[in-house]
Amino acid sequence: MTVTPKISINDGNLVVHGKTILTGVPDNIVLTPGSGVGLAAGAFIGAIASHSKSLHVFPVGVLEGLRFVCCFRFKLWWMTQRMGTSGKDIPLETQFMLVESKDNSEGEHDDTPTIYTIFLPLLEGQFRAVLQGNERNELEICLESGDNAVETNQGLYLVYMHAGTNPFEVINQAVKAVEQHMQTFLHREKKQLPYFLDWFGWCTWDAFYTEVTAEGVQEGLKSLSEGGTPPRFLIIDDGWQQIGNEVKDMNCVVQEGAQFASRLTGIKENAKFQKNIKNNDRVIGLQHVVDEAKQHNNVKYVYVWHALAGYWGGVKPAAAGMEHYDTALAYPVQSPGVLGNQPDIVMDSLAVHGLGLVHPEKVFNFYNELHTYLASCGVDGVKVDVQNIIETLGAGYGGRVSLTRAYLQALEASIAQNFPDNGCIACMCHNTDGIYSAKQTAVNSCNLIGICSTACTLLQDYHSAARSIGGCAIYVSDKPGNHNFELLKKLVLPDGSVLRAQLPGRPTRDCLFSDPARDETSLLKIWNVNKCTGVVGVFNCQGAGWCKVTKKTRIHDASPDTLTGSVQAADVDVLAQVAGPEWNGEAVVYAHRSGEVVRLPKGASLPVTLKVLEYELFHFSPLKEISANISFAPIGLLDMFNTGGAVEQFEVNLADNKPELFDGEVPCELSTSLSENRSPTATVALKVRGCGRFGAYSSQRPLKCRVGNAETDFNYDAGTGLLAMTIPLPEEEMYRWPIEIQV
Repeated sequence: MTVTPKISINDGNLVVHGKTILTGVPDNIVLTPGSGVGLAAGAFIGAIASHSKSLHVFPVGVLEGLRFVCCFRFKLWWMTQRMGTSGKDIPLETQFMLVESKDNSEGEHDDTPTIYTIFLPLLEGQFRAVLQGNERNELEICLESGDNAVETNQGLYLVYMHAGTNPFEVINQAVKAVEQHMQTFLHREKKQLPYFLDWFGWCTWDAFYTEVTAEGVQEGLKSLSEGGTPPRFLIIDDGWQQIGNEVKDMNCVVQEGAQFASRLTGIKENAKFQKNIKNNDRVIGLQHVVDEAKQHNNVKYVYVWHALAGYWGGVKPAAAGMEHYDTALAYPVQSPGVLGNQPDIVMDSLAVHGLGLVHPEKVFNFYNELHTYLASCGVDGVKVDVQNIIETLGAGYGGRVSLTRAYLQALEASIAQNFPDNGCIACMCHNTDGIYSAKQTAVNSCNLIGICSTACTLLQDYHSAARSIGGCAIYVSDKPGNHNFELLKKLVLPDGSVLRAQLPGRPTRDCLFSDPARDETSLLKIWNVNKCTGVVGVFNCQGAGWCKVTKKTRIHDASPDTLTGSVQAADVDVLAQVAGPEWNGEAVVYAHRSGEVVRLPKGASLPVTLKVLEYELFHFSPLKEISANISFAPIGLLDMFNTGGAVEQFEVNLADNKPELFDGEVPCELSTSLSENRSPTATVALKVRGCGRFGAYSSQRPLKCRVGNAETDFNYDAGTGLLAMTIPLPEEEMYRWPIEIQV
C-alpha cells in the first residue's frame, strides 16, 4: 500500500492534507519528511544557496487567502501577535505561525474538517532561522549566524511543519517532535515547576525601581500582610547589586539611557543592603534581609534579580575580585529583523559604551560563584533578565546560537547546583536561540506554550482577571501602602496561596485568527482548566496595539464599540477530559461578575456583551447525572476570580437504599422538587481549598451539608439550582476542606 504524505511539494506547491498552502515554491527549497515517533506527521523545510554567507533570506513560496496567526518580536525583548491572510502580513522576526485551511484530500464538502498547520523556525548548527514576509506575498526564511566568520550555503532543517485538526494538539505535538529532533531543550511537561508558583508574591521593581533598599523590602512585605494578602514569595529586583556607571564623557552623543551601560563590579549586595537607612545601623547584609523576610513575614521563597550578562552593561572588565572571569568589552550588533521593527534605547547606549562580556568558557564560574553566595544568604532562586542581549554579541564566539547556548547551559548548571527547586524565572520574552536551548527553565514572563509556564505581574482589575486564569505565577509590584485589597482578595487566599489553573491560558478556537486589539469586532476569549472545571475569560481589548507603521504601540481607536459574542462548554478544549467518559455534554456555567448561574444543554451557547476594557469570567462545570431526577456540578469559591480552582476533588457515592423516583415524565428536574423527608440518593464528596462563599449546582435541594466534621447551614435557590454555603478560615496552609452534600 502506498501512503501519501500529508505534507508535500507538488508541481511547485506546498500541499498540506490536500490543500495548497504555498504556491510558487522555488527549486532550491527542500522538504524532508519527519521520521521517528512524533515526527512522522510533520516535515522540515530546508533551503540551498549558490554560495556561503552568514545571513541568507530564502523565499519559500506565496501565501495568499489563508488566515494565520503568528507571534513575532516587535523589539529585541518582547513578542506580540499578528493576524493576516497573505505573505506580506507576516512581520519580521516571526518565531511561530499557525495557518488555517480545509482538508481537501477527499474532495471539498460542507463538513470538510479544518486543518491547522504550524510553522516553527528552528536552530540548525550555528544558525537561527526566523520567518518573515515580503511585498510579493512570499513567506521567507531569514537564516543568520550573527558572526560574519560563520557561513553556510544551506540548511535542511530550518522550519518544522506539523498539521492536524486540533490546533492545540498540533502545537503540543510539534513542540515535542522538535524536542526529539533537536535534543537541545525539553518540553514543559518534563520540567520541574518551582514551588513558588502556587503562592502569591511581591516584586520590588515598580515599587522602588533601582532605589530599592533593605528597609523598603520590609515595608512592602508588612503592608501586604497587614491587608490580608500576605506574600509568600519575594523578588528583590534590580537595585541590590554592586554596579559602576561607565559613562564619563558628558559630551557623548548617547546620554538618554546611559544608565544601561552600568556594569557589575562585585557579586555581593551594595551598600543600601548593608545598613538600615533610617538609623544608619549596620546589619549583616542580604542574608539579614532574607532572614527577616522569612522569619518575621513568613515568606517562603526569596528570589533576586540579575541580568544574563551580570548587569545591563555586563561585568566590569578586570573589576577587583572578578579578574578571573576574563571579561572583555563587546559591542552589540543587532539582527536586521530586529532593526526593522522597534528600536530600543538600551541598544543605543550599549552600541556606544559597550558591554562587559564574561568569556563563555568562564561564565559558569561567574554564575556559580554568584549563586553560591546568594544561596548562602538564604536566597532560593533568581530572576534572570536581559537575556536576548547575548544574540547581539556572537561575533568572535561562533555566532549568536553558540554564545547563547553556552550562557544558558552554564546558567542552568549553576541553578541546578545551587537552587534545588529549579529556582529560575526567565524574565521578558525570549528569542528562539534561548527557547530551544533551555532544558530546565520552566517559568517565563510571557506565554511560551509547550515550553514554559508563565509569570505575570498585575496592574488592575481587568488584567488581574486575565492573570487569574493564565496558569501563571501571580505577583504584584505595588508601592507599600498603595494596594487594592478588595481586588487582591479575589486572587489571594488568607494563607497567601493562589488558585492557579492547570495549563497556560490559550485563546479559544473561534478567536485564534481574529485580532482582538485592532479588528473592531472581536472579543478575546482565553480558556483554561482546573482539576474539576473549566474557565473561559472574555475580554474587550479593542483600540490599541503595536503599529507596524509607527513601530510602536499606539492607540488607534480612542472609543472602541461595545461588542457581543458568546461562550459555550466546547470553548474549553479539554473539558471532556476533565469530565470523564460518561459526560453527556451538559454543563453549568457561573459568570463571576454577574453572579449568574445557567444550566447549558450540550452545544448551547451563552451570549456576552462587553464595553471596552470590560471582562467576564465564565466557569464551566460538567454536569454529573446522579439519578433520573438529580444532577450536580461543583462551582467553587464564588468570590475568587478563578472560582473553580478551589475544587480539588469531586466524587459521588450512591446510597445503598433504592432512591425514590417520580412517576411519569417531568420537563425539568427543577420543575418538580423531591421530598425533603426522603432518604438520600447519594453523598457528594468534595475537597475544597480556601474559605468564603462556596457554590455548587444541584437540581434538587440538598438534604444536608457538612464542612469538615460539622453540619453547616446553606442557601438554595430553586430557580437556578445554586447551592451556597460559607467555608470557614482553615488553620492550616493549603488545607483542603472535606465537604459532604447529601442529595
